[in-house]
Amino acid sequence: MSELLALLGVGGPVAAIGGGAVYARAMYPHLYWSAVGMPVSAARLLGSYGSVMDACGLTVPPSRLRALAVRATTRREVRPVPPRRGMLRPTATGLRLRLRLAPGQEVADVAASTERLRHAWGVHAVHVAEIKPGTVELRLVGYDVLHHVRMPRRTENRLLRVLVALREDATAFVRDYRAVPHQLTLGATLSGKSMYLRHLVSGLAPQPVALVGIDCKRGVELAPFAPRLSALATEPRQAAELLPVLVSLMEERYDLIRARQGIPPTVADGEITSDVWGLPEHELPVPVVVFVDEVAELFLTATRKEEERRDEMVTQLVRLAQLGRAAGIYLEVCGQRFGAELGKGATMLRAQLSGRVCHRVNDEASAKMALGDIAPEAVAAACAIPAERPGLAVAGDTSGGWSRIRTPFLSLADASARCRAFAHLAPDIPALKPFQPLTTPPVESDPATA
Repeated sequence: MSELLALLGVGGPVAAIGGGAVYARAMYPHLYWSAVGMPVSAARLLGSYGSVMDACGLTVPPSRLRALAVRATTRREVRPVPPRRGMLRPTATGLRLRLRLAPGQEVADVAASTERLRHAWGVHAVHVAEIKPGTVELRLVGYDVLHHVRMPRRTENRLLRVLVALREDATAFVRDYRAVPHQLTLGATLSGKSMYLRHLVSGLAPQPVALVGIDCKRGVELAPFAPRLSALATEPRQAAELLPVLVSLMEERYDLIRARQGIPPTVADGEITSDVWGLPEHELPVPVVVFVDEVAELFLTATRKEEERRDEMVTQLVRLAQLGRAAGIYLEVCGQRFGAELGKGATMLRAQLSGRVCHRVNDEASAKMALGDIAPEAVAAACAIPAERPGLAVAGDTSGGWSRIRTPFLSLADASARCRAFAHLAPDIPALKPFQPLTTPPVESDPATA
C-alpha cells in the first residue's frame, strides 16, 4: 500500500505536468514554446552546431594559418570550419541566429539546407534572410504561427502603410503603397479575400487618405465602409462615370507638378519622372487609394453598347495603373480570376499591378494568372492552400520573392465601426462629391421604449 501511495505521489505530478504540456502545445503554442520548446531547441542548436553544419555541407576547409596552429598546439586532425555564428537571440515565436559565411559560400547554400536544419534542431521551420553581403540570418520558428495568427504589437506607423497579415517566418506583412503602388489580389469564394480587403480599408481609415470604391456587386463588399469612402460606384454604369473623373484628377496633379518644376506642357505625362511627394507640404494633394472589387464585373458585357463602355473603362484603368503612382493615386484590384479571357486590356492591366496576393483558387490557371509571371515557383504553393484555412495566401512581388501569409479574423461589424469612427477624416475632394455615398447614422433605440 505504501508503495502504491509513493507511486501516486511521484507519478501524479509527472502525469499532470505532461498532460498540461500537451494541452499547452495544442491550445497555447506560444506559451509552450517559451516554457519548453525554446530551451530545448537552443540546447540542441548550441550542442550540435558544428556537426549539423558539417552534415549539411556548410563547412569549408580551414585556412593554412589555422591548420598549422591546430597541428602545432593539439596535434589532432584538422576539421572543416562551420560559418561563424553570432549570439543566439530568442523571440516570442522562435530563435534568431546570424551567420558569417565563409569565403566561397552564398545564401543559396544555406537556404538549400533549411529542411535539414529544421529536423536537426526540432523547430517548425527555418527561414534564411540576407542581412548584408556575407552575413545571413537564420530565423527559426518554433511553431506554426499561421494556425492562430497573433499580429505583432509594435509596428512602424507611416502614411500609406498598413499592417495586413503575418508571414510564415513570424514577421509582419505590411502593405506599403509607396513601395508597391498597385496590387492584384485573387481568391475564390470564402478564401479570405474579403478579410484581406477589410484590413486594408480599416487600416487606411485613420490616415489622411481618400478612399474610393468600385464594387459592381451592388456594393455588398464596400458599402459597409461608406462613411469613410470619398466615392463609391456600385454598378458598371457608375464606374464608367467615376473612372474619367479619377483620370482627370490625375491629369490635374500632373499639371501641378509641371507648374512647380517648370516642365513645358508639351512633355508627355509618361516622361515626367517626379511625383507629387516632391511638392511642398502645403501643395501636396491628398493620396487616393482606389479599391476595385470583383474586377471581372467591369469586363463582362452582353451588348455592343456595354462592350464600348467596357473598352473605355479598361483604358482608363490602364492609364491609372501606368501614371497614377506619380500623381498619388494607387490601385487595389481584387477578383476571383483575371486572365486574357476577360477581354482586351486585361493582360495589359495585370502587367501594371506589381504586387500580387493569391488566396485559395479553384484551379491552377488562376494561380498562374496571379503569380506565374513574377514568381513561377510560388504557383504550386498557392494551389496547395487548404480550404479549412481561410485567409492563408501567397504574396509575391516583381523581385521574384514570395512568402506565405495569413490575415487574422476581422468581423465586418468591427471594420465598419472603425470606418464610422474615422468618417470625419474623409478628405474633401470636389471632383468626387457627386459620387460620395449617402450614409445614414445608426438608429439608437430609446431606453424608455426598449
